[in-house]
Amino acid sequence: MVPKPKHLRLSTSMQPLHMNWQISEQPAVLAAFTPQKELKLKLSLETRNLGDVIVVHCHGRIVYRDEAAALARVVGEVLQEARKVVLDLSGVTSMDSAGIGELAFLQSWAQSRSITLKCAGPNSLVRTLLEMTNLASVLQIHPSVDSALVSFQEDQVCAG
Repeated sequence: MVPKPKHLRLSTSMQPLHMNWQISEQPAVLAAFTPQKELKLKLSLETRNLGDVIVVHCHGRIVYRDEAAALARVVGEVLQEARKVVLDLSGVTSMDSAGIGELAFLQSWAQSRSITLKCAGPNSLVRTLLEMTNLASVLQIHPSVDSALVSFQEDQVCAG
């Protein structure tokens, strides 16, 4: 029997960045904002628990300051909870050096703790950045979330 996936809902605020995890039946994507400045965080993050794998869906841009910091905090929290994580980059519209740096840091952190972090679905711009910075040789990149999930099963068969 396959357990019913649980969806985690993340709400954040930027002054300071707080995270509140709630279990809900329907996933919700929330953007963080600062009422004082009327700025919207240009990255929304949704997590889904699919058995022993947690998928983090990213929508928007992963760029300097708040967006890159939000990614690091959310994925950092997830990496403390799970041994298998898929970072869905299919909704990422742009990424800069801060985003690349956060991905490199998260991969290094996960690897040092024997956690498997896989990336899925980067668009051509993000894929080119990962290749130009040689991060593609370090990250496990898959064309889709489904193929990343299948690869976990294949990893298990090869190990067992």
